Amino acid sequence: MNQPYLELQAISKSYGSFLALDRISLNVHQNEFVCLLGPSGCGKSTLLRLIAGLDSMNQGSIQLMGNDITHVAAGKRDFAMMFQSYALFPNMTAAQNIAYGLENKKWNKHDIKEKVKEVLELVNLSHVADKYPAQCSGGQQQRIALARALAMSPKILLLDEPLSALDANVREKLRYEIRLLHDKLGMTTIMVTHDQDEALTMADRIVVMNEGHILQAGSPQDIYEQPQSPFVAHFIGTMNFIPKWSPESSAENNVYAIRPEHVQLSRERKGGLGETGKIENIEFRGSFYRLTVRAMNQEYETILIDVSPQILHQLELKRSDPIMYTLPSERIITFGQQLRSAVNS
Repeated sequence: MNQPYLELQAISKSYGSFLALDRISLNVHQNEFVCLLGPSGCGKSTLLRLIAGLDSMNQGSIQLMGNDITHVAAGKRDFAMMFQSYALFPNMTAAQNIAYGLENKKWNKHDIKEKVKEVLELVNLSHVADKYPAQCSGGQQQRIALARALAMSPKILLLDEPLSALDANVREKLRYEIRLLHDKLGMTTIMVTHDQDEALTMADRIVVMNEGHILQAGSPQDIYEQPQSPFVAHFIGTMNFIPKWSPESSAENNVYAIRPEHVQLSRERKGGLGETGKIENIEFRGSFYRLTVRAMNQEYETILIDVSPQILHQLELKRSDPIMYTLPSERIITFGQQLRSAVNS
């Protein structure tokens, strides 16, 4: 692939004795949408602030299009950052909020007016141009903040948990709109989130972080289907960990895992294969049902199994029913013994 658009090299950041980032290296390509994903305190927002130039690092470098910008001030990096809290000026209208950055850049009034009109149309908010933030809904305020960022035509758009303060329906609509704008404008975007659904649906590439390290980076499909550690497997989606799956042909301390949707259910044993269980709980999850099954004659206590409404009704499944289930070998993910402890982290 061509030279990275943005290149982070061995970045470390400490706050006193606390090491927030430990020699982080990451390449971002032009027009790519990258999500930094991980639990609270993993270092993802710290990394975003370092990219933005809002904090200084203890070690490492940042290059943009081959030019070192490690010590370039935030205001001169030509990046735009959008915060979870919107950070709109309450005493300014939507249009004035968007115009503010352009006025600081000494744009002429005519160009500012045209640009404000253009980005308001982009985010479908032309009708709120003269409204103040308090007169707008949370979703509208977030769109105004996005329009303000887009007005600067940034080289990179940085998003710090931009949707976490919104309710589920608005959040889902906005993540679709942000991704649509990213593609339409040919932007390069880096977004911080702790929400796996946001990362899976929005990103070209997900970077999973924990305790100041990058654990895995890859496409959403790769991260979901081929997690490289129990932590990643557990953090992305739902995973069953099976301490012993096939002892006769496996290393003693390996950890095995399988997604709930890959476990196969039946009322009776097929071809001598299958395990016996008892249904402890059935949860309605909208497009599927999640069963908690008590495993019989196994070291693991319960296993989660996702089934379609059609299968649930076809097998007439109810709580306390005995059931047979099979773990298809091609769906089993294996982790080496050195990773075993991460299952319980």
